Amino acid sequence: MKTRIVALVCWVALSVPLLAQNAVKASFPDGSPISSWFTTNRKVDPVQLGKRYVITDFGVKTDSTLVQTDAIQQVIDAAARKGGGVIVIPKGTFRSGALFFKTKTHLHLTEGATLKGSDNIADYPKLPSRMEGLSLDYFAALVNAYQVDGFTISGKGTIDGNGLRFWEAFWARRKENPNCTNLEVSRPRLVFIWKCNDVQVQDVNLHNAGFWTSHYYQCRNVKVLNVHIYSPYKPVKAPSTDAIDLDVCTNVLIKGCYLSVNDDAIALKGGKGPWADRVPSNGANTNIIIEDCEFGFCHSALTCGSEAIHNRNILMRNCHVSEASRVLWLKMRPDTPQLYEYITVENIKGQAHSLLYAKPWTQFYDLQGRKDQPLSFANHVTLKNIELVCDTFFDVAVSERDKLTHFTFENFLVESKNAAIDKTVVKGFVLNNVRVNSKLIQ
Repeated sequence: MKTRIVALVCWVALSVPLLAQNAVKASFPDGSPISSWFTTNRKVDPVQLGKRYVITDFGVKTDSTLVQTDAIQQVIDAAARKGGGVIVIPKGTFRSGALFFKTKTHLHLTEGATLKGSDNIADYPKLPSRMEGLSLDYFAALVNAYQVDGFTISGKGTIDGNGLRFWEAFWARRKENPNCTNLEVSRPRLVFIWKCNDVQVQDVNLHNAGFWTSHYYQCRNVKVLNVHIYSPYKPVKAPSTDAIDLDVCTNVLIKGCYLSVNDDAIALKGGKGPWADRVPSNGANTNIIIEDCEFGFCHSALTCGSEAIHNRNILMRNCHVSEASRVLWLKMRPDTPQLYEYITVENIKGQAHSLLYAKPWTQFYDLQGRKDQPLSFANHVTLKNIELVCDTFFDVAVSERDKLTHFTFENFLVESKNAAIDKTVVKGFVLNNVRVNSKLIQ
C-alpha cells in the first residue's frame, strides 16, 4: 500500500508541471481574454446547410478528362437563385477552372472526390484581386468566395490544383531571369476567400496548388480544422505554395492541420511598400491561434511577412515540426513600416533548421521614391516550452532600422549545431531555464 501511495505522489508531482504547460491559455499574449469562439470547435454538418446539389445530378459528367467549369458554375448559380445550398462533388475526378461561390452556397467534397484544377491559365479570368500585399488585377483561384458570409468547405475529398505545369513554367522563367518576380508567371491560387465572415474549412485535402494554397483576405472569424495541405518540394519544387496566407484577418483558428509545402506554411500578410500603413486596403492580422498542428517540409512553420504591416496577438501552441527550415520567421522588410507584437510560440517539439529567424528581407526592395527608410518593430515575442533539434537556434541579424524589444525564452531543451546567441540585438531579453546542448544559457 505504501508503495502505491509513493508512486501516486510521484506521478502527481511529475504531472502537475506537464499539465500546467499544456493547459489551454485563457488569454492572448497581450493579456486580453480568448473568447469561447476559439474553444467551440464543432464541425459544420453539411446536412444543416440546405439542399444538396450533387453536380452529377445537374448535367456534370463523370469524365476526368473534361474541363467542366461552366457546367459546375451553373449548379452553383442555380443553388444561389433558390436560396442557397451545398454543392456536392461526388466520388470521382472533376476538372474545372475558376469557380465562384455565391451567398448561402457551400462546397462539400465526399470521400474519394477530387475537384481538379485546369492547368490552362485561360480557365482563370483576371479580376480585381489581392496578391503579395497589393490590391491589383490577378487570376482567380480555383475556388473563390467573395462576400459570402458563413461559407464552408467540408468533406474528406480533395481540391487538387494540378500545379505541375505552372511550377515548371515558373522554374523555366526563373532560369531565364533569376530576378523574376512571383507574378511574372501566370499561376492560380487554389482557394481565395475575400471579405467573408464566419468561414469554416474542415477535413478536406488541399493539394498541389499552382500558387498560394489558401488565401484569406479581409475576413473575420475563420476556422480551419483538420485540413491536410500539401504541395511537393521534390522532384519538382512547387514554388510559392504557401499553405495558409492570412491577409488582414481577425479571429482565426487553425487547429489539427497537417501542412507541408514548398514555401511558408502559415504566413501573416497585410500590405507592403513605404507607405503601406496609409493604404485603406491594408491592415493588421489580430487574434490568431494555431494549435495541435503538424508541420512537414516548409520554409517556415509561422512567418510574419514579408508583406505585413501589423500582426498582433499571435499564439501558436502544441505543435510538432519535422522538416521546417524555421519555426518562427520574422521577415523584417526594409521598405515597409512593420509592427509585429505579442507573439507567443509554445509547447513545440521536433526538428528544424532554425528555431527563431529574424533578418532583413530585401527581395524586390523598393522605396518608391521615399527619402527615409521606414522603421520596423518586433516586441513582446515569447518562445516557451521548446524541445527541438536544430542547426541554429538563434538566427538573428537585424539592421539598425529594426527594433527588437521584450523577447522571452523560457523552458528550452534544445540541441543545436550552432549554440551562439547575441542578446545585444534585443532590448529587454529574458532567458529563463534555457538549455542548449545541455548547457544553461544566461
